[in-house]
Amino acid sequence: MENTPIFFADGENPKMIEAFKKAQETFKYFWRELSWEYRRIIPGLDVACVKLAFTQEIDGETVVEHMWINDINFDGENIYGVLVNQPNELTNVSNGDEVQIPVNQISDWLFASQGKTYGAFTIHAMRSEMSEDEREQHDEAWGLDFGDYDDILVVSDQKEKPENLIEHPMSKNMRESLIDFVKNNPEELSAKDELGYTFLHREAIAGNQTSIEVLLESGADVKAETLNGKTAFDFAKQLNWEHLIPLL
Repeated sequence: MENTPIFFADGENPKMIEAFKKAQETFKYFWRELSWEYRRIIPGLDVACVKLAFTQEIDGETVVEHMWINDINFDGENIYGVLVNQPNELTNVSNGDEVQIPVNQISDWLFASQGKTYGAFTIHAMRSEMSEDEREQHDEAWGLDFGDYDDILVVSDQKEKPENLIEHPMSKNMRESLIDFVKNNPEELSAKDELGYTFLHREAIAGNQTSIEVLLESGADVKAETLNGKTAFDFAKQLNWEHLIPLL
C-alpha cells in the first residue's frame, strides 16, 4: 500500500510492529472476503473485525490505543465501522461509536469461518509468548481456535488452492449470473453512489478479476472517477492487486 503506516508508539514490541505491517499488507484479502460475505444469502463468516490505532493528544503526548471495530465498510482509502472496545485512556471515542479511520492505521484484522481463523497477526504475536495453557484459555475466551501462531492464513483453502490468493472462488463462480445481471440492469454499469464510486471501482477494490472482465466486456467506463478523482486502476494499484493492473 502506498499509504505509509502510522507512527506506532516507541514502546511497541518489534513482534507487534511486524504484525501491524503484515496486517496492513494483507488487509485487501479481509476486504475481499467481506465484500463477498455481504452478497451471500447465507452468511459464511462467524466473525469479521478490524483493529485500528486510535490516537489522541493527552497532556502534550500522543496516546495510541489499538481497538477492534466491526460492521466494517471500506472505500479503498478509509475504513468505517463501530467500535467494540471501551478505551482505557482515550476520551475522544467510546464503545459503540461509528468511526472512520484511514487504511494506514490498521493494526490487525480477523475473520473466522467454520471455526477457522484468518489474519489475527497481533493475536498470534501475543499467543506466541504464552504457555500452552494460556493459549488454550485465550482461545476459549474468544470462542475460536486460532491454531498455529507460526502459520497464519489469509484466504480460505490457501494451501490446497493457492490460486485463491489471486482470485476469490466466488468471483469465478458468479461470472454467468453477473453477465445476466448486467444484461438485465444495464444502468448499473454507469450508476455512481454519493461518493462517485461505480460498480467497477468496487470490484477493483475487492480484487475481483472475473467481475472486472465481465464489466469491461459489458461496456463499463474504465476511466470513470470517484469524487476524489480515483479510477478503478488507481485503487488496484494502491491495494497492490497485481492481477488487475493489466486489465485496467
